[in-house]
Amino acid sequence: MRIKFWGTRGSIAVPGKDTILYGGNTTCLEITLESGYVIIIDAGTGIRPLGDKLSAESETLDVHLLITHIHWDHVLGFPYFGPLYKSSTHLKIDGYPTCMNGLKNTFDNKMGDGFFPVKFADLKAKITYLDKLRHGDLEVEGAAISAAPLHHPQDGFAFRFKEGRRVFVFMTDNELREDRWKGRTPKDYVKFCKDADILVHDSQFTPGEIEERRDWGHSDYGAAFAMADKANVKRLILTHHDPARTDLQVTDLAAGCKALATAKGSDLVIEAAMEMSELEL
Repeated sequence: MRIKFWGTRGSIAVPGKDTILYGGNTTCLEITLESGYVIIIDAGTGIRPLGDKLSAESETLDVHLLITHIHWDHVLGFPYFGPLYKSSTHLKIDGYPTCMNGLKNTFDNKMGDGFFPVKFADLKAKITYLDKLRHGDLEVEGAAISAAPLHHPQDGFAFRFKEGRRVFVFMTDNELREDRWKGRTPKDYVKFCKDADILVHDSQFTPGEIEERRDWGHSDYGAAFAMADKANVKRLILTHHDPARTDLQVTDLAAGCKALATAKGSDLVIEAAMEMSELEL
């Protein structure tokens, strides 16, 4: 399994000289299974260059798109996903139950007179909504994918991938806290992430910032480390970088998290998600 980051930023895309290293595009990941089959997580602005890359590789495309939730920064790139405009594309969509409404509404909804020049109904690609993850596991090319509810306004899903002995967990837009909603305790997330080879988790804030940002649906790096450490995760990737945070500040945030691991004597590998970087399991 290979994981490539096409967008690592939270809230809004922030291109510019201060976001070159970690990237300015919003959330989008490309998961390539051992078979070569591609699964995409989220349709933030990073899905546009991913679509260009996939179109250049093949005239036909058959992929899955999993949506964590439908906040703007996770769906706004969808109309710019080039393969949507080709009849040779089959896009299979699953994720949080509102995902199709969110994707369609990037084109239009009843509150507006069109948000995009092309109507959703006029897209050439074959689009299939699977609606399986809210009922149980989704099997794709020998990989088992399961979902867990996020602690985030309007809810959402985290995803756990198991292929052979390897486990990858993606859990963004998740506020780790003890006074939580039912089924969304840190203990629940420790169980979901248990023994993962790689965990990508929201760490938009520092421990010093989090108290003023409670109920925003995001975590600080201290909480992310604590959960990953208890879950015996091998590698923690911090993501959903705050749009106001520069590359240097993201580096400092990751260093702060590493310092927590060092102080505890943990051998957990910690790094900040970097646009265009790749991980392999």
